[in-house]
Amino acid sequence: MKHIISLYLFIACVVVSKGIYASDNVVLVTLDGVRWQEVFNGADEKLINNTDFVKNPEQLNKMFWHKEPRIRKKLLMPFITQQVAKQGVIIGDRNNGSRMSVANPWYFSYPGYNEILTGSVDEEINSNDKVVNPNKTILELLHHQPKYKNKTALFGSWDVFPFIVNAKRSGVYVNTGFMPIDDDLFADAALLNALQKEIPSPWHNVRLDSFTYRFAKAYMLAKKPKLLVISLGETDDFAHDGHYDHYLKSAKQSDAFIQDLWQTIQSTPGYQNNTTLIITTDHGRGSNANDWQHHSSKQAMAQSEQGKKAFPEGIVGSEHIWLAAIGPDIKRQGLLKTTTQLKQKQIAATILKVLGQNPYRINPTMADAIDEVLK
Repeated sequence: MKHIISLYLFIACVVVSKGIYASDNVVLVTLDGVRWQEVFNGADEKLINNTDFVKNPEQLNKMFWHKEPRIRKKLLMPFITQQVAKQGVIIGDRNNGSRMSVANPWYFSYPGYNEILTGSVDEEINSNDKVVNPNKTILELLHHQPKYKNKTALFGSWDVFPFIVNAKRSGVYVNTGFMPIDDDLFADAALLNALQKEIPSPWHNVRLDSFTYRFAKAYMLAKKPKLLVISLGETDDFAHDGHYDHYLKSAKQSDAFIQDLWQTIQSTPGYQNNTTLIITTDHGRGSNANDWQHHSSKQAMAQSEQGKKAFPEGIVGSEHIWLAAIGPDIKRQGLLKTTTQLKQKQIAATILKVLGQNPYRINPTMADAIDEVLK
């Protein structure tokens, strides 16, 4: 009998301990189309001096170039590659035995975000068109639990996210594209709404990331969501436009936003020591001067004659992605060496486990969590 009681006490202590240290909140940040090559090696020597993609190579070299990759990555994304990687985990350095890729067969944004947010692949999602997603994201699935009612939200620079999240059906709070924020949410809301109208974006469907980040941070502090997704988009669009200089500068600014976000989390009651931060991307890109601007699979390219002719094998390597995480439920292990190729679809179940949820009760078809990163 004493042995049984001792066993019960041990189990109770484990459960209580897990309850104390488990994160009550998750913030997921996605950096659209940021290559693993820059994350782990900094600026690309093949591109930084290429005047087809860089207006002022000398200036860009002063900002981002060093002969040592370990120094270059500090110049570009110091917070992710130093603090997050050292105090948490980072995945995706394919040159050093760490592999992660998308599972969907398309290698572009809508299929990638569906995979990230649902934990499964839907091959019928095969374009970036504004088509409502028939699948339920973890934002929606959690929103319909009493504990998470009105406690999930997504902020994004790309205006397709209301369709990816199926905002009308799901009831999840979504602020994307050029949507304003409520004027009474924070002191500078009206000013930022005005500036968003007045400062032109280079793109018709993607706002500048500064507005996305500032709105998301203010919402987090005001509404205290338990699952917040922030999707920054400039990097992908600058890359498509062939502006490697702007791509690098935007990646560096994104890293600074994430550092500010983590500092805010760690100084805010309710979030401090109680929140896990996960950073990833929706897809990779090509690896040389001929294809770094692009991303798509052979199957996707085959859908257009022009794409099939230009890239008959697709954009090789654009399926390769990366992930970094830090927080009370994340092992402090640095670069995770992988024995198998981890998949983008595993992110959703990982988030749910961090929140103390059983992923398979929520969605039995969801891919397994990345248990290697969890304590």
